[in-house]
Amino acid sequence: MSLSHAATSVLSQSNSGLSRPDRFAWFIDAVREGIAPFALSSPYSGDFTARVVSADLGATQLATFSFPALDAVRTARHIRRGDPETYMLGLIQRAPMQVAQKRETVAVRAGELVLFDTSYPLEAVFPDHGHHVVVTILRLPRASMPLPDDQVDRLLAQPLSTCSATGSLLRHLMGSALGPVADQSQTENQRLGTIAVDLAAAFLAGHIDASGFLPTETRRRALVARIGAFIEANLGDPGLTPAAIASQHHISVRTLHQLFNAEPEGVMATVRRRRLERCRQALATPSLRKQPIGVIAARWGFSSPGEFSRVFKRTYSETPRQFRDGTAAARSPR
Repeated sequence: MSLSHAATSVLSQSNSGLSRPDRFAWFIDAVREGIAPFALSSPYSGDFTARVVSADLGATQLATFSFPALDAVRTARHIRRGDPETYMLGLIQRAPMQVAQKRETVAVRAGELVLFDTSYPLEAVFPDHGHHVVVTILRLPRASMPLPDDQVDRLLAQPLSTCSATGSLLRHLMGSALGPVADQSQTENQRLGTIAVDLAAAFLAGHIDASGFLPTETRRRALVARIGAFIEANLGDPGLTPAAIASQHHISVRTLHQLFNAEPEGVMATVRRRRLERCRQALATPSLRKQPIGVIAARWGFSSPGEFSRVFKRTYSETPRQFRDGTAAARSPR
């Protein structure tokens, strides 16, 4: 078995180093520890290559499983032997699946989300399409969900569209968060976990018209996350002002600033920091070495080279040119 820690918060495991007869048993154990006990069967059980990448985000855990065709069954006996009382929200990233729970049987396509509950029997089928299945699971302890159980049960074993703003953001977070997690602090990862749970609650509430059950703080954090995604997508627009951001989200400018009062930085400080980070990344990119600094600054929304230079130096204690020259010198062979 190969095992690596990209950082203390991320665990990447593979069974490629094990003998072929031991690989399937390894994956059974990984599913039991990362999700819940299941009975698994596969036409590839004699040589079952799989990988699991997981991260502890405090309020939740996120894990991506990559594996061949597989059938999984969780029975009442499994539940009696141990139940984590957890909702599992799965993002089907590659290859479709079929899932059955509480007398509902549906097909779930790649790109869709599906919810299941470890407290009920479950059957999942991942057909053989000639390549590995990739599924990312977000663990949601039932105690963390502010929605009534009987309301959430309506969503079990249903393909959940991610076409809404919240759904799109949640899908992006689940599909890409394990990369940045490796380079973030424990505090940042715990904050990401809180955001993930809030987005999941808002996403599920939106599917059952139950937003009224969400606590005020959950709604606030979910809205801030949506605003953050909008900012990220529009950093290059010099017209990205508080008024424009507020209008896009149907709130007043005053409400926008109030939303960010509980965040580490204000809304325009967030815009400025992210623009600076993109510019700094571009200045350090060898292929962009000949691109004028003013062009880079304009691409990321700065209205003038002089303004960009002043803000950059105030933030990083050196001018953009000094930073670019310094990174180039560091790359040069000695």
